[in-house]
Amino acid sequence: MEAEIKHYENKLAFEMDPSDLFDALSNGEKVIVIDARKAFGFEAEHIPTAINIPHREMTVESTKHLDKEVLYVTYCDGIGCNASTRGALNMAKLGFKVKELIGGIEWWKFDGYATEGTNGVKAGLKIECAC
Repeated sequence: MEAEIKHYENKLAFEMDPSDLFDALSNGEKVIVIDARKAFGFEAEHIPTAINIPHREMTVESTKHLDKEVLYVTYCDGIGCNASTRGALNMAKLGFKVKELIGGIEWWKFDGYATEGTNGVKAGLKIECAC
């Protein structure tokens, strides 16, 4: 039992699903979403509020303006892409608190959340604050 408990605790410590991310963003939690894909993917379609730092470009210099006290959530296309994993690893190595979004932007859309971008904005639930 101990091994199973530790395994699932570790998964939750390092992964987040779209529903949890949507709730965190809607509630104004200190979360910054990073699209770890190349710029053309981000420009075409991305999660609202996300910033784009391709995993291949994550360095001390390219992340020096970021706050190390907030949680970063990396994502990519989905389960067939590992840019979010590479991005999460890079951010952790740079000293940031980070989680990976399960399923990437595909599962974000599958769960009914809106996207932004030049190639087809998807209508869906929008991140809003009622305060």
